[in-house]
Amino acid sequence: MVTVAHPQAPANSATSPTSGSPRIALATRHLGPNWYASVMGTAIIAGAGATLPVHVPGLRTACTTVWAFSLLMLVALIAARTLHWIHHRDQARAHLLDPAVAPFYGCLSMALLAVGGGALLVGEDWIGTGAAVALDAVLFVAGTVIGLAAAVAIPYLMVVKHRPEPGQASPVWLLPLVAPMVSAALGPLLVPHLPAGQAQETLLFACFAMFGLSLLATLVMLPMIFARMLTGGPFPIALTPALFLVLGPLGQSTTAVNKFADTAATGVVPAPYDQGFAVFAVLYGVPVMGFALLWLALAGAMVVRARHRGMGFAMTWWAFTFPVGTCVTGAEGLGKHTGLAVYDWLAIALYALLVTAWAVALAQTLRGTLNGKLLAAPRPEQPALARGTGRTT
Repeated sequence: MVTVAHPQAPANSATSPTSGSPRIALATRHLGPNWYASVMGTAIIAGAGATLPVHVPGLRTACTTVWAFSLLMLVALIAARTLHWIHHRDQARAHLLDPAVAPFYGCLSMALLAVGGGALLVGEDWIGTGAAVALDAVLFVAGTVIGLAAAVAIPYLMVVKHRPEPGQASPVWLLPLVAPMVSAALGPLLVPHLPAGQAQETLLFACFAMFGLSLLATLVMLPMIFARMLTGGPFPIALTPALFLVLGPLGQSTTAVNKFADTAATGVVPAPYDQGFAVFAVLYGVPVMGFALLWLALAGAMVVRARHRGMGFAMTWWAFTFPVGTCVTGAEGLGKHTGLAVYDWLAIALYALLVTAWAVALAQTLRGTLNGKLLAAPRPEQPALARGTGRTT
C-alpha cells in the first residue's frame, strides 16, 4: 500500500542511532505503518487457501509455508518499526499528524489478526493445536485492542488535528475502521476453544458487535469516497490501487456473517438465534458480494487506465491482496451456506487473482527493499498534485 506525501521533519531532529546498528536504524526512518499491509496480504494467502472448496494436492502445505513466512515477516516488521519509534520519534510523530499516513496504523491490527487466524487455520499442522490456540489468542487480543483504539484515535486525530478537506477523501481512510471487522471475522475461530456457555456466547456476540461497529462506520465513509471520485475525477495514478481497499469491508463483513452462522450452528447460542445467524449470512452476504464484484470491476478499470498512463510499482500494490482475499473467504462462506456452485467457482477465480497479485507485489517489494528505493525519503511533493497525494512509498 501507499502512503502519501507529507512534510519531512528536519534531518537534525532525528534521534541519532546507537552504535551497533546505525545502518539498520537509519534505514527504518521512512518505514511507515503501511508496510504492515505486506504481512496482511501474505497471511490472507494461507487463510483463504485453507478453506477453498476444492482439493489441490500440496495446497495446504503451501498455505502453511506461506503462513510461516507471514509470521516471520510480522516479527521482523515489528522489530523494524520498534527501531523506527526509538530512533526516529520525530518522523513517527509526523506520521500520526499526517492524515494520509495515520490511517495505516489500522494495518498493524489487521496484520496481527491475520497471522493469528492463520495459526488456527493451517499453522497448527506444524506447531500443534495448543501452540496455535495460544498464538492466535495473544495476537487476537493484541490486534483487537489496537484495532479498536485505532478506530477511535485516528478519526479523533482527523477531526481535531488533521482537518482534511472534502476533496482529500481517500479509500485509505477506511483502514482503521475495517480493523474491528477483521476481529469480527476471525474471532469465531477461537470460540470452540473457550469453555462452553457464557464464555463462548460472549465472544460470539462481541464479534457481532464489532461487525456492527465497523459496518456502520464504513457506511458513513463510503459515500465521501465515492463522491470524491465523481466530483474530483480519478485519484492520482500512484494512489489508484488504493481503490481496492473498499473491497476489504465488503468481503470481510461477508466472511464474518458466514463465520457467525457456522459458530452459531454448533449450539453456542440458543434457538432461534442460531437459525437467525444462518439466514442473515445469506440475506446480507449475497447482495454485499454483488456490490463487491461491481466495485472490483470499477476499481480494475481504473487501475488499467492508470497503468496505461504510466503507473509503476508502489506499496499501494499491496491493496490488490488482502481486500481481494476477504472476497475469496466471503465467496467460500456463501458457497457453503447457499449450496450454489457459482460461489465456489468465484472463490477459486478470485484466489487465482489473489495469488498472482501477491507474487507480483512481493517480488517488487523485495526488489525495492534490496535496492533501497522503497526505504528512501519520499520525493518532494509535486505542485500539480493536491496535498497528501504524492508519496508512493
